[in-house]
Amino acid sequence: MVVATQSLEEVAINSIRFLAIDAVEKAKSGHPGLPMGAAPMAFVLWDRAMRYNPKNPQWINRDRFVLSAGHGCMLQYAMLYLTGYDSVTLDDIKNFRQWDSRTPGHPENFMTSGVEVTTGPLGQGIANGVGLAMAEAHLAARFNKPDSTIVDHYTYVILGDGCNMEGISGEACSLAGHLGLGKLIALYDDNHISIDGNTEISFTEDVSKRFEAYGWHILHVENGNTDLDGIAKAIEEAKSVTDKPSMIKVTTTIGYGSPNKANSAGVHGAALGGDEVKATRENLGWEHEPFDIPEDALKHFRKAVDRGAESEAEWQKVWDDYKSKYAEEAAEFERMISDKLPEGWEKALPTYTPADKPLATRKNSEMTLNALAPVLPELIGGSADLTHSNLTELKVSGSFLKGKYENRNLRFGVREHGMGAICNGIALHNSGLIPYGATFLVFTDYMRNAIRLSALAQAGVIWVMTHDSIGLGEDGPTHQPIEHIASLRMIPDLIVYRPADGNETSGAYKVAVERSKAIGSKHKQSTLIAFSRQNLPNLEGSSIENAAKGAYVLSGGDETPDIILIGTGSEVFLCVDAAEKLRAEGKKVRVVSMPSWEIFEDQDAAYKESVLPKEVTKRVSVEAGTTFGWGRYAVSEENAIGINRFGVSAPGDLAMEKFGFTVDNVVAKAKEVLG
Repeated sequence: MVVATQSLEEVAINSIRFLAIDAVEKAKSGHPGLPMGAAPMAFVLWDRAMRYNPKNPQWINRDRFVLSAGHGCMLQYAMLYLTGYDSVTLDDIKNFRQWDSRTPGHPENFMTSGVEVTTGPLGQGIANGVGLAMAEAHLAARFNKPDSTIVDHYTYVILGDGCNMEGISGEACSLAGHLGLGKLIALYDDNHISIDGNTEISFTEDVSKRFEAYGWHILHVENGNTDLDGIAKAIEEAKSVTDKPSMIKVTTTIGYGSPNKANSAGVHGAALGGDEVKATRENLGWEHEPFDIPEDALKHFRKAVDRGAESEAEWQKVWDDYKSKYAEEAAEFERMISDKLPEGWEKALPTYTPADKPLATRKNSEMTLNALAPVLPELIGGSADLTHSNLTELKVSGSFLKGKYENRNLRFGVREHGMGAICNGIALHNSGLIPYGATFLVFTDYMRNAIRLSALAQAGVIWVMTHDSIGLGEDGPTHQPIEHIASLRMIPDLIVYRPADGNETSGAYKVAVERSKAIGSKHKQSTLIAFSRQNLPNLEGSSIENAAKGAYVLSGGDETPDIILIGTGSEVFLCVDAAEKLRAEGKKVRVVSMPSWEIFEDQDAAYKESVLPKEVTKRVSVEAGTTFGWGRYAVSEENAIGINRFGVSAPGDLAMEKFGFTVDNVVAKAKEVLG
């Protein structure tokens, strides 16, 4: 059926649809169905509801938009282009999914200005949205005054059936309901289609009732294809509910307008094909050439530029008034959103001497967090229900709860994966907050995708992981990490630290805080620090400055050694003691502490050579985990003392002894390597 006449809004909505259709068709790759079905809700959201400034995408009080169903990214790219963002041009649309394009196959915040978070793996985006909303709530509670509101914006998320199937969405949305995040509004694209077909084959639960049980406010727009006023009314009603997040189920037809593929899996993840594109143009009365947008529709969309400038100008007046009344708070807010650290913050980092009492590095971590908390008001975080094991509570603050959003201790509950994505969202709010999330190292398995995305999205999160080896003891192999440090080191752009004592712990935090602000690197980086459960001595020669280089000579640096012993974390002191025994037998031994491979590799060639001279090929590495990868520094993995099997339930000291983490075994291995 050819549509004879169309309203301007209908033309605008079809502009979104056909930009998606044409881009996917040209790329011969992509997901046209979601943009075709969700175009009406996106239009209403960006045209009637959201506050944003296309010419200043980083305006701090903008509403945040997250496309959790990231495969439908042409919907977002279309909106960015149509509303006047400079980051997406028509040429970028034409280069969809191509090399070095600003319109990649899923939204990437570091590639495309206007994209708030990196989405794609389903469920991550809605969980990021929870983090964004938590950041808004925290900043509003801390900085707003009865006569001056400088933080007041919404987080809007479009998610689909796939997001709702993924467990991470349940974790995050359960917490959002508990916290009563009234500025979080999710639009659920209820189209009943996933890649395998109609969702009746695998997903028949009542999503609305599930979210209602989470504590969300629920709305339903039954005709999301054409009922624009219904969508707008639902959004306004959602905004009026301030004590609950809102979920608006918008029932749509995937691939709307396609005569033969709408409401089928065939339009979900593949181009329509030439014949079906032609049929869809005829069906929707679209007489324009590919990528051709009617001038009246584009003019209507571009009104967003003036609206955005006006919105920011209105906010600027409030901000100027705020600065005149509340100079101290304004200075702190301005510093934070500028990604600057307080002058001299690093002086708060604790330091230690060998005379100080041995402590578990998780305890050193607690002392460091609490030393930093008063001087870094942007530090905020918590644990996945392991606060008193991870030792992550900030003593200067209470718990972030409904009605107490100014507090800085986040209570994630047993929701590791949700915690990971929420921390990413808090960081990517780009308001200067430095979030940290904590659990046992072994449970990074639950949250690995969020940690990976944290590195990919250049979020700048600090991951605090405790119980870092078989040394944790009696909990046994289910809780004893073996392969985890090695696998985390494999994630590109993630900094991994395993400190050996208190000074190295402080050094790890120094690097983590600095890299969260892109200090010392070209972009923000996330850092994972793994801490021991067992007590460790404070080492002669360790320091914050040395740890901040990733690896350094702890002893034996005055001459060319016969052998180098390289240790990390709780095994470094074994190397120190083994070196003393070997020296007593006339061997020249160097001990190198290597808390971070990644930071060591950042050093210049001369420094790396000074620590690990190429001419010294006799080396032994010692780490209570898999030997995988240690050939890089120990010359051969056969020179590595490690553990390549699962652990065992036994007291930690005994487990370490039985698996060969003893001074005598290090000495024996060194002699074997020396030949």
